[in-house]
Order: sequence, then structure tokens, then C-alpha cells
Amino acid sequence: MAKKAAKKKAAPKKAKKAAPKKAKKVAKKAAKRKPNAAFMAALTPSATLAAVVGSKPIPRTQIIKKIWEYIKKNKLQDNKNRRMINADEKLLVLFAGKKQISMFELAKVVNKHVK
Repeated sequence: MAKKAAKKKAAPKKAKKAAPKKAKKVAKKAAKRKPNAAFMAALTPSATLAAVVGSKPIPRTQIIKKIWEYIKKNKLQDNKNRRMINADEKLLVLFAGKKQISMFELAKVVNKHVK
């Protein structure tokens, strides 16, 4: 008796799932960023702040910039901890009597002295 070789049937092929189509990236036109109008509004400094930055109405960003120019010019930044600002006679009045403030408190101080 001859044995018939049992033919194995090929396993049925599984249907491949279609890969999700990738969304095409649409190149957006790079719009030029517009400055926020609130930063550009001219503010009038108080008399104590005017001693440092001048009495003309200027934007908040320029006020901070001029204060930093004054600090650097007079070397009022603390040598050990550069984040601290030491007060001289003009800044002592501006900082409400504090001899030293953090650079992060500077915006709060400016808010109290502008209209």
C-alpha cells in the first residue's frame, strides 16, 4: 500500500489592513508676528520713576529697558547673585524702601509707578 502524501493546505491568507493614510502637511504661509498693542501703549511714569527713565510717556518695554540700562551703568546688580538688584538713592525710593529686590519683582514695581 502506497501511502499518499497528505498535502497540507496552505493557510488562508489574512487580509492586510490598510495602513492609515498620513495627513498631508500643508505648508502654511509664515505670517509675520504682530506686536501686542498693550505693550506698545505709551505710559506716563510717576515722579520717582521719571528720575530713572525720564518723564516722557513711553511703552512698558522701553521703561524696563531703561531701568536695566541704569542698573548696568551704575553697577547695581549683585555680584554674587546676579538676579538681585541693589538699590541706590533713586531706586531705594522706587523699590519702596527695600535695599535689594529680585529682577522678577521689577515688573511689579513698574506697575505701581505708571499710569
